[in-house]
Amino acid sequence: MRVSTEADKLVRMDELPLLVVDSANVVGSVPDGWWRDRAGAAARLRDSLVPVAAQGIDADGPMEVVLVVEGKANGVESVDHVRVVRSPGEGDDTIVDVVRTAGAGRRTVVVTADRELRRRVTELGAEVVGPRTVRG
Repeated sequence: MRVSTEADKLVRMDELPLLVVDSANVVGSVPDGWWRDRAGAAARLRDSLVPVAAQGIDADGPMEVVLVVEGKANGVESVDHVRVVRSPGEGDDTIVDVVRTAGAGRRTVVVTADRELRRRVTELGAEVVGPRTVRG
């Protein structure tokens, strides 16, 4: 009989479902003054996603979480369990690129309310949920 080791319990990130969050769209979904400090609002969203990485969006287990930021929020750094991807231009294009590359071959969920982005990522096989899924 083989004894389980700690290494056996580790899961590769690319084996977990992928959650891609449209930072600008999710932050902008609540009129709480985010426009006065876009980077601060994105950092607060990033921090609120840490438990989602462990629990999933439906308490269905861990997920790899990617937060895509753009513009004045581009200075936001990654933290443990939430990888921040900075968009050099249009955030939607970066989200599509993340879904196309990192999401290939596994369950991918995009958080946005943007209709055109929803269309683009569902064509790549991603699921889409609204901002309330991660805003509480």
